[in-house]
Amino acid sequence: MGKYILDVCCGSKMMWVNKSHPNTIYLDNREYDKGTSLRRPNRELKPDMIMDFRDLKFPDKSFKLVVMDPPHLKGSEITPIFEMGLTYGLLDKNTWKDDLKKGFDECWRVLEDYGVLIFKWNESSIKKKEIKQ
Repeated sequence: MGKYILDVCCGSKMMWVNKSHPNTIYLDNREYDKGTSLRRPNRELKPDMIMDFRDLKFPDKSFKLVVMDPPHLKGSEITPIFEMGLTYGLLDKNTWKDDLKKGFDECWRVLEDYGVLIFKWNESSIKKKEIKQ
């Protein structure tokens, strides 16, 4: 494979300077073309692979660096602001805690010993202290 960086919730790769870094696999559980977002018509979501961050199809200890920037909005809170859900994705309002735990477990599983996990979060809907519980 020759890749040693994994972004498990890449979205439209907004945090990346190089949106097609040759050593990175970009994953997301969704995909959309330019023109899908009315406010940002040039934005697209094109991961290398469609995959759920809670069930990574890679062997244990496959990556030196794993980036996890999961959705930070709960589904029930997004109805009036559809664009944010489209851009950042949504967590299930009932299972978000379990979903994040499964995602963390998978990220740790595919991370090499002494590898680095980068976790990016926004507290607009869920505070960090709620995740730690």
